[in-house]
Amino acid sequence: MQQQTRKPELLEGNLPVFVFPTELIFYADDQSTHKQVLTLYNPYEFALTFKVLCTSPSKYIAAETTGAVKPQCCVDIVIRHKDVRASHFGVVDKFRLYVFEQSQKKTLGRKEVIATLLPSAKGQQHKEEEEKRFKNEHMAEHVFHEHKPYKPDVGSPPSGPSLLVVFLIIICTAALMLPTLGDIESMVPLYLHLSVRMKLVAAYVLGLITMYLRK
Repeated sequence: MQQQTRKPELLEGNLPVFVFPTELIFYADDQSTHKQVLTLYNPYEFALTFKVLCTSPSKYIAAETTGAVKPQCCVDIVIRHKDVRASHFGVVDKFRLYVFEQSQKKTLGRKEVIATLLPSAKGQQHKEEEEKRFKNEHMAEHVFHEHKPYKPDVGSPPSGPSLLVVFLIIICTAALMLPTLGDIESMVPLYLHLSVRMKLVAAYVLGLITMYLRK
């Protein structure tokens, strides 16, 4: 009876989908990056099934394009880039994950993950540093020209996300990047390995913050 009372709410198609990471970057000169892992989290009390589609399926091999996720568990989807060539550098492809309730066929939610092949990790790092420096210089110049005399306004609300929100985003992202308990191949100390339940909580909180910031 509980499952029947929950179905009308689930069939709206607005179910948040928690996938990490949300961007895959492959580097042509680093074969270790040609294999990436997408982790799909299910923080809900009911099982989900999923399907993975891609805008350029000929470039990639996905270990599992369909499957199921038990309640409050997660699954890893291994993505391999099999067509590394210069003509594909900088091209943005997309993976789209659809989730369904196990007993239904209607889509409950979806999430897109972008994938990009770059020639070199070193070149990308230098480019990001240049872009950061340019943005900082531009911001400083903008502040200089737009600067106005200071007028205290106690009643004005703060602009932008609060420090608490930023702190939570950093903590949740770091938690998702840490290895999971039982991962024997990780070089990270064992006391930093997190359980699946802890990662589910981090993914759920990060999703709520994202939805809040979009309003």
